[in-house]
Amino acid sequence: MLGPMTRLAVLGDIHGHWTAADAPHLDGLGYDAVLVVGDLAGLRFSGTLKVARGLGALRTPTLVMPGNHDATHPLQLLAHVAGRPTLGAPLRPVQSRRLEALHEALGDCVVAAYSRHRVGDLTVVAARPHSMGGPDLAFRAMLSTYWGVDSFDASAARLRELVDGVDTEDIVFLAHNGPTGLGDHATSIWGCDFRAEMGDWGDPDLAEGIAFARRKGHRVRAVVAGHMHRRVRGGKARTWLVEDEGTSYVNAAEVPRIREGRHHHVAIEIDPARVQVEDRWAVA
Repeated sequence: MLGPMTRLAVLGDIHGHWTAADAPHLDGLGYDAVLVVGDLAGLRFSGTLKVARGLGALRTPTLVMPGNHDATHPLQLLAHVAGRPTLGAPLRPVQSRRLEALHEALGDCVVAAYSRHRVGDLTVVAARPHSMGGPDLAFRAMLSTYWGVDSFDASAARLRELVDGVDTEDIVFLAHNGPTGLGDHATSIWGCDFRAEMGDWGDPDLAEGIAFARRKGHRVRAVVAGHMHRRVRGGKARTWLVEDEGTSYVNAAEVPRIREGRHHHVAIEIDPARVQVEDRWAVA
């Protein structure tokens, strides 16, 4: 006889597309947990807090992974994109205050970063927060202050520590950006679509955490993230679901997530024999 099923709702990059109808709609679907991959809004922090308060209305247990837009100042984003992250260092106190405000606005939702969370018969391992992908570690000063992480190697070590503490066979990784190793084309699940040379824009530390979990004998049933929007430049569509080595890799960043009155989320059902992943659009 098969064991119990765990049902997860995954919300991709919300970017302000949230209404008062979303919380009761999702609560009514009977999920065991809601996983939010980050980027609640855009450049305006007031928009981030508005969505956070909306998520706080959920009765379903909810884990929120902070994205690169969440609690960061626009000038910090610009400095990182320009390859001069030290220019954003003076704004670290602003980022700290915004993180505190984000925690408060989310209410009973859990801000998930470098943490473990039991959901049914599996463990959700939350990876590095605020990721922007690419070859440079984003927001190094903030990561060092809050989590003692100042390099990809240090981040991978934190993930290995988290996996070492997992007491379930099955693991789901929650991240903002996905792992390296799944393609370097513009339409790859976490490929770069904003540079002519394209490239793999995933996170190497996350890839190492996943590999380590497998070496420890765990079944990595799913890896859920977003960040790289499904619609890529030139009007093409990004691959959003990849099955590899028994793991379902899910890019939930359908942006905008509300179109023509229909609201998007990804449904994941996990039992001992299978993982079923489905895009769902519904009138909330």
